[in-house]
Amino acid sequence: MAERRIVAVTAGLGVPSSSRMLADQLGAAAQARLQELGHHAVLTTYELREYAVDIANAMVSGYAAPKLESLLNEVADADALIAVSPVFSASMSGLFKSFFDVMDKDALDAKPVLAGATGGSARHSMVLDFALRPLFAYLRARVTPTAVYAAPDDWGAGGDGVSALDERVRRAAAELATLLGDAPSDRPRRETGESLPFEQLLAQIQPRG
Repeated sequence: MAERRIVAVTAGLGVPSSSRMLADQLGAAAQARLQELGHHAVLTTYELREYAVDIANAMVSGYAAPKLESLLNEVADADALIAVSPVFSASMSGLFKSFFDVMDKDALDAKPVLAGATGGSARHSMVLDFALRPLFAYLRARVTPTAVYAAPDDWGAGGDGVSALDERVRRAAAELATLLGDAPSDRPRRETGESLPFEQLLAQIQPRG
């Protein structure tokens, strides 16, 4: 049975947060679908609020502290990524965007990604198309056709016990499983090491003639 490693990152600030709840649903659905396809899926979820200070420091210094560097490597080495952001000021949260700003620009190259977002109103669902999709397209990820948005009204079950959110989650998870089925199972792990001092990095920049 092939193993697939999925990392989920969420940028909710509350405990618990709706973003974490959505990521958990997406992850569980993806694991179930992969199991049906004969794969063993290992899911690990990280809440970016626990890395907020390190992310801010990395933004201004260019250096990722060991805890943040470990997470960045986990995302880069994963077979697939689930990424969920709350909506702040009609877009993805600053914490969410900053995390991907400090990530190596090639870390998500060709990686299957399932994007999700949560907010206080269904009116913000377009954040998936005007903010998250362009971000992951820029990073050259393979984004599932279905992205999932959850507003407060989405958390209730429908008349048959299955809500519209449940249906979207299952469809997106099936799409992620399909992308994973097309991807090689032996993705090479990146070598990790200590980051060079900022002054040394600057010294390696050669002036153009």
